[in-house]
Amino acid sequence: MNTSTSARSLNLKAALLSTLILLMLVGLWHLATLPTAAGPAATMTPEQIEYAKLLGKDPGVGGEGGAKSGVPTPAQFGAKVIEHLASPFYDNGPNDKGVGRQLGYSLGRVALGFALAALVAIPLGFLIGMSPLIYRALDPFIQVLKPISPLAWMPLALYTIKDSNISGIFVIFICSVWPMLLNTAFGVAGVRREWLNVAKTLEVNPLRKAFEVILPAAAPTILTGMRISMGIAWLVIVAAEMLVGGTGIGYFVWNEWNNLSLTNVIFAILVIGLVGMALDLLFAQAQKAVTYVD
Repeated sequence: MNTSTSARSLNLKAALLSTLILLMLVGLWHLATLPTAAGPAATMTPEQIEYAKLLGKDPGVGGEGGAKSGVPTPAQFGAKVIEHLASPFYDNGPNDKGVGRQLGYSLGRVALGFALAALVAIPLGFLIGMSPLIYRALDPFIQVLKPISPLAWMPLALYTIKDSNISGIFVIFICSVWPMLLNTAFGVAGVRREWLNVAKTLEVNPLRKAFEVILPAAAPTILTGMRISMGIAWLVIVAAEMLVGGTGIGYFVWNEWNNLSLTNVIFAILVIGLVGMALDLLFAQAQKAVTYVD
């Protein structure tokens, strides 16, 4: 059996196992949301009963309404998914927009903040990686700023910028810049000395050396940093949009929670996960494309 056939066989087995795990989880979900024989009111506190009523549930003893869990069943969730996918881009006002439209706002903010971070981090990373002096001079500032939570910058951004949308982009910029900066510096500093010596022997000018020698060699490491940055950016934008409100998938989650729609909240969580996975796969493919294999 050759390598490609073995890889295809392994991928098939992995897909079958993933499907089996998914079916098992859905089955457990279904069992957990089955109606009980005697409603949950007997074991609920007054606060829980009141909360169930706010969710539109009847917590009374007996009957189908009182027997159901507050969590939607797989069938109810599936119906809600179909409903959202049937019209993902509708716009009925500030607090009633389709999930596709909200997702577009979030992706736009992430793309802009990420692009600005790349414009700053990659050239600066090149400079740090090629100059030990600049690295030692900037390292204390990097080590102080890097551990700060991006959301800690949000109040300052809102106060100084006075625009929630731009503040969200700024937060994405802050959280994206550090992994790209450090990975770029590490990749540039790790370029093989013999390659640089050959460029020096051939009297290659610095700009050409940067683009034709250092960049191809450091590209896999740079893309690793970009991949990490994108994962963090997508993580942070949801929390940022919950804080600033208005639009975006994070705001959609918070708004649906305020509307007491647990089904929509679960749907949004699934969408966030799937989009995050797609973004990670995109960068993984780009990283694979620039990785040199002996």
